[in-house]
Amino acid sequence: MQNFINKKVLVTTQGWFYGKDGRSYKGVHGTLKAIHEAGKTLGFIPNRSHANWFIEIGEMVIMGCQVMYIVECETIHTGNVTDWTTEGQSETGIKEYQRPTAIYVVS
Repeated sequence: MQNFINKKVLVTTQGWFYGKDGRSYKGVHGTLKAIHEAGKTLGFIPNRSHANWFIEIGEMVIMGCQVMYIVECETIHTGNVTDWTTEGQSETGIKEYQRPTAIYVVS
């Protein structure tokens, strides 16, 4: 992960979180600034059910236990995206629809 520092990355998180705008997101796009050890940065080591590291991306900090995937990418699509469901099935058994992106963009 060290080779991603100072690069634009897309981080997929384990759980949903709220952005400043009040919407729910499942990923973050921005510049990876640093990887921090909890003990040195916080002054204590969290218990074993929590991560002992976290990442700083843009103006956001994410606990290591929430980081699922990281991919380097300069730009992302921020408009509506196509999703699908099997509820209210069409003839093919899948119904496609448009929804807002679930990626939070930070500087």
